[in-house]
Amino acid sequence: MRVIFLGDVVGEPGREAVRMLLPLAKEKYRPDFIVINGENSAGGNGITPKLAIELMRYGADVITLGDHVWDQKEIVSFFSIEPRLIRPFNYPDGTPGCGYVVVQGNGKKLGVINAQGRTFIKPELDNPFLLVGPIIEEIRKETPCILVDFHAETTSEKIAFGRHLDGRVSAVFGTHTHVPTADEQIFPKGTAYQTDVGMTGPYNSVIGRRSEEVIARYLTLTPQKWFLSQQDLRISGAFVEIDEATGHALRVERFQVKDSELPKSE
Repeated sequence: MRVIFLGDVVGEPGREAVRMLLPLAKEKYRPDFIVINGENSAGGNGITPKLAIELMRYGADVITLGDHVWDQKEIVSFFSIEPRLIRPFNYPDGTPGCGYVVVQGNGKKLGVINAQGRTFIKPELDNPFLLVGPIIEEIRKETPCILVDFHAETTSEKIAFGRHLDGRVSAVFGTHTHVPTADEQIFPKGTAYQTDVGMTGPYNSVIGRRSEEVIARYLTLTPQKWFLSQQDLRISGAFVEIDEATGHALRVERFQVKDSELPKSE
């Protein structure tokens, strides 16, 4: 099984990057499934039903979220309509939506789990280390192929969660910090891992926002109105190949596709 996972889609520039550049990644990796973190797709703050449908139209089989899940109030009712949109599972019982899903296609099944960390990130949710086990066992009744999006702030918490799940899931990929890390690997028991797969959006920026206002904030310590950059669009993510019989990762590769790689029109 071949899976592409894209990091945080940032606003309209990020969505445009998915539209333009995901076909190039699909051509290279020939994925069975595509998972996209969409929690910043509405101007950097959450997601709407319309934008979730847009990302699915571009190829997303599952959309994961994070700490901005509730920024757009109209998304709340959409969870009951679209099970392929998932939010961190470690919200309290009774919270709208679900934290995992199993999708099927090409004669294959993939389980996807969305979790949120607890260090330097709000709100402080229930402990994912303690709660993830039963979810994994439930999914494994259908498939051993499981991808986890761990939306967290600190590298140590992400690495610890990946090590905690080694051999129990196929891949643990980090999101939230928008900066891709160079530590992709397969852990000893067969789980692919990368601390952060990076953002999908404008890289001539400060994690998506136009640099001028961010620098002014640091220089003056006064509030600034943020604007998203529009320059140097990229999709950033990870590719993982999974043994369908065992759920173990066979290969993991981080990747970026830049808008400069698009064929030049004559």
